[in-house]
Amino acid sequence: MLPGVAIAYLSGINLLVGAAASAIVMIFGVAWVTRKSPLSEDTSIGLLFVGMLALGVVIVSRERSFAVDLTSFLFGDVLAATYSDVMWLAIAVVLAALVSVLAYRPFVALVFDERKAATLGMKPKLAHLLMLALVVLAVVASFRIVGTLLVFGLLVAPSATAVLLRQRIVPTMVIAVLLGWSATYFGLVISWHANTAAGATIAGLAVAQFFAVALVQSLVRSIQQFSRASHSAPSDASTSGV
Repeated sequence: MLPGVAIAYLSGINLLVGAAASAIVMIFGVAWVTRKSPLSEDTSIGLLFVGMLALGVVIVSRERSFAVDLTSFLFGDVLAATYSDVMWLAIAVVLAALVSVLAYRPFVALVFDERKAATLGMKPKLAHLLMLALVVLAVVASFRIVGTLLVFGLLVAPSATAVLLRQRIVPTMVIAVLLGWSATYFGLVISWHANTAAGATIAGLAVAQFFAVALVQSLVRSIQQFSRASHSAPSDASTSGV
């Protein structure tokens, strides 16, 4: 989003408009690279992410007065959020929830098998565009809070952590939302008392949740394996004795 934000700032228009336009360009760029080349979607996202970030920094570097605001756009400033920012977030939440409910079945079919979704008449291409639109909505609505870089931490980390805890889709979605909220709340509390950057603390805590859950699950599996091994050892010994 950074090129759009930079151009909007220098042109004196609404930053959300520039961010949305830049994010839409990114989406269509990813779709084009994925369809027209053998690269996977993950690779095309990484490639265009670096390209867009570099373009944004180049634009910023041409305007010295804007360079001082680069940090806030990259990493956010949650303490500077305005009433308008909060209202945009509220609207984004309602809209995202509504689309997720109405398009739930096409989304699920798309995730499991795109060809099967087409056979069932679920319109996977439209569902894919809607899903990407929801990503744009989430990123654009929250970049003023956590920045254009750290917003992906809140998109990916809570969902990845929820997948470790649950395998069914709806519980995973609910857990991901709760983890995102908890990371935001406790991140703000920690940043206030530790005098650290709020956006970075929030995103870092979201990632820390993932590693904490992964570590606990690893320890539990190790204990269970040790317990099974210790219970099977006496029976093996008695068998060998006989």
